Formats: sequence, structure tokens, C-alpha cells
Amino acid sequence: MLDEMTEFVGNLVGTIFPSRSASVLRKLAPRIEKINVLEAEIARLTDKQLKEKTESYRKEIARLRAEDPKADEKLVIERYLDEILPEAFALVREAGKRTLGMRHFDVQLIGGMVLHGAASPRKVGQNRGMISEMVTGEGKTLVATLPCYLNSLPRRPDEYAYVHVVTVNDYLAKRDSEWNRPLFELLGLTCGAIQSHMDSWERHPIYACDIVYGTNSEFGFDYLRDNMKMEAEKQVQKVRHFAIVDEVDSILIDEARTPLIISGGADEELNERYMLAAKLTEHLKPTPEEEKERIDNQRLHGVFEEPTMGHYMVDEKDHTVTLTAEGIRECERFLGIENFYTGRHMDWPHFIDNALKAKELYKKEVQYVVADGREGKLEVLIVDEFTGRMMYGRRWSDGLHQAVEAKEVLAGEKIVMEAETHTLATITIQNFFKLYRKLAGMTGTAVTESREFGQIYKLETPSSMRARRRSWPRPASWAPSPSPPTWPGAGPTSSSATSPSRTWSSTGRS
Repeated sequence: MLDEMTEFVGNLVGTIFPSRSASVLRKLAPRIEKINVLEAEIARLTDKQLKEKTESYRKEIARLRAEDPKADEKLVIERYLDEILPEAFALVREAGKRTLGMRHFDVQLIGGMVLHGAASPRKVGQNRGMISEMVTGEGKTLVATLPCYLNSLPRRPDEYAYVHVVTVNDYLAKRDSEWNRPLFELLGLTCGAIQSHMDSWERHPIYACDIVYGTNSEFGFDYLRDNMKMEAEKQVQKVRHFAIVDEVDSILIDEARTPLIISGGADEELNERYMLAAKLTEHLKPTPEEEKERIDNQRLHGVFEEPTMGHYMVDEKDHTVTLTAEGIRECERFLGIENFYTGRHMDWPHFIDNALKAKELYKKEVQYVVADGREGKLEVLIVDEFTGRMMYGRRWSDGLHQAVEAKEVLAGEKIVMEAETHTLATITIQNFFKLYRKLAGMTGTAVTESREFGQIYKLETPSSMRARRRSWPRPASWAPSPSPPTWPGAGPTSSSATSPSRTWSSTGRS
């Protein structure tokens, strides 16, 4: 009763004070009707005629460019895509039915139009793409095929992929690419997936497709590597036209400041200093917690004084380790240096700082593991804090990785330390995705980060209607069987509903 009353009041308020989301839905509703009207007509076309539709779109785009070489900059091509959107989406829906046995629902068509930016004004130099709020199970993989098809049409025959679909890991990139390949091929398009183990020569044919799936780091590192190549024909990415980011809040907000770094220029002589710094930090003692609390209380009252115990203070919140005055003197005594802040000894604080961080802030089996790498030798492998996967080939920069290796060597691990490298190219996730002409995303929790999306990426986040789906808890004793159990209020189940990894649900919307 309370749910029904809440929905009634919400609908009443929405009618009197329509939100931006409501205006978006009203703007897109007529196009849904056009797509549904075209469905029967498109269904009568043969497979060959579906491909011919794609060819006719591309010929018209070529004609528009021939008439005006600046048609792309003037948004003439974008206007044409908006005009053919209903028929293009109807084609994708029909291709989905024929190849995947799946038909796009009306709400999924809305999601596709939101990603394309059909409800956004066309303005030169401004991103049109939007974020489509869809939770797990609402068909994000299928929805993405709609704007992927439409926005890949302007690609010239000699150009590389216009559409990049960003997933959270290699497995999903490969899975989604293989799943949707029959659909795209029926319409005369090609798609592929970038994998982390691929060499440069393997990436060229993938980027030569119309649509490319891959992770944010692979797209970002390809961009950095391309900028380091002296010959344009050796570059693999070249075009950053349209990106659809899955789990957009995780990638564009949580990982926004994560730097992608390519390093080089090893210096073998520095390893001895990292080993000596590691031995020194084993000798140093941290400031006790009670002393840290006393110092913090003093500072709150404007009194700044040095700790009387310990050689360094650890601040896990700010991710820093700071030597005390006594700690500095102890380091100088240990190293036999009168003052390591002057002359040729000025680089010692850098080594000691990294060694202290490795000791206190970087824990084995948490931030990293010691295991066999791809070359079969024992090494320190970084653990991705978001996925928990080992990040082969990735190393912390600025000497931190060497400091962690030195710590593990002292602990008895048979690791061969790699020399410190210098940064050759770097970019943050945030700055990389700002390079795309059009950016869109999908996630189930978009509204909570809508302000950041708008301020940083100029991405609008229209929230969807309140879901009527109810997820029922799975009994502890439940096991998969040929005849799945019937849940209270559950509707008809699909053939895939017997999978034990699925969430049983009932939904009140198509």
C-alpha cells in the first residue's frame, strides 16, 4: 500500500513539475512510435537488403561530405544521423531478432537514443552523448548495439574504428564483441576486441573494424604508444570519435585521476641504493599511536612540535610517511652522511621515502603479490584495487616498484630487481576520455554521480523511471534443476533462467 501511495504522489508531482528526465522521454517518445511502425516493413527485407541499407546510408554521407568538406565540423553528418535514427534502430532491432533471437524492447530503444544523444541539442564542439541508467540485467550489451551501428556509419573506408565500446575487463570485451558480431555482420559492419596480450601488429586489423571493444587502459595505452611512433602508418588508434563506457561511474569517476604511464630508460646502478634504503627502514621505528594522537591534538590547538618517540609518522588517510627530526638524524648516522639535504646526497630522501611507503603502505597480498610473471620469472605483480586481478606488465612509477621489490628481496623472495625507469608518456583516464568527440556511458548508479559527470565531462544523466522489478533472495538450499522453482509473483521465465548465477526477478515493464 505504501509503495502504491508513493508512486501515486511521485507521478502527481512529476505531472505538475516535470523534470528534465520527463522532458527527455517526451522528446524521444515519437521516435519510438516511428521505429515500431517501421518494424513490419523492415521485417520483410532480405538479409541482402539489410546490408544495402547500410551501403545507402554511407553513400549519402559521402555525398554530403563531397558537397561540403566541412560537413562533419558543421554537424551536417550528425543532423543526418538524427534523421535516419528511427530506420537505423529498426534495422538493428530486426538484425537482433534474426541473429541473436533477441528483440530490443521500447525502453531499450530509449536507452540507445540517450547514448546517441538524440535528446541533446547539436552544438559545435560540445559533447552530445548522455548516460543511460540501466542496472545489471536490463540488457546493456544489447542496447549498445543501437548507437554503435548508427555512429559507425560515418566511418570512411580508409579510416579506423569510429566507435569504441569500453568494458571493465578483457573477458567482457571479447565476450560482447563475439556476441554482437553476427548482428553487425548482417548489417554489413565489422567488430573486434582489443586484448591486453596483443602486439601492435595484431591491433591494426582490430582497429580497422567499424566497432572496437576493449578496456579503458588498453585504449589509453594505445593512444600513448601512437604518440611515441614517428610514422603515422604505424599508429593503431588514430580516431577517437565516439566512446560508450560501460560502468561509466567506476571508470570516469573512481578511476578518473589514475595515470596511464609508459616508462623507459633503465638505470641499473640505483638498485643498490634501493636495497640500502630498505635495510635502513627495517632499522627505523614508527611513532606509537598514542604519541601521534598527542601530536595531532597539539596541532589542533595551534601548537606544532616534533614527536618524542619513533623515527617516522604514518598517515594512511593521506597515503604518506614522514620522517621525524630524530628519524632524519638516525638516517644520516646509518648512512654515514653529515647532511643528506645538500650536495650529492640530496636524492637519498627520495629513496628513503619510497622504502618507508613500501614498508608501511604497500602490503603483500593486498596491493601486490609475489608470483610468476608472463616470462615465467618471480616478480612483484600489482593487484587492481577495483577488480582484484593481477596486472601483468604494470609497474608503479617514480621508484616505488623498486622499493617494494627491495623489501621482498630482504624478506627472502628470489626476485630479480628491475632497474628504475623514466616516464616517457603519461595521461590520466579523465584527460584521455575528454579527447573523444562524443562520449556516452551506461551504469546502474548514474544519478549519484550526476554532478561530477556534468562538471567534468559535460555528460547529462537523465534518470530512468522507477523500476518495478523485484529481486527475490535465493534460498540457501536452492540448486539448479531442469524445472526452476516458482517464486512469489514471478512472471514467465526464459530458457536462460535456470542458471544458478542469475537473479530471479519479476518485472512490471517491457
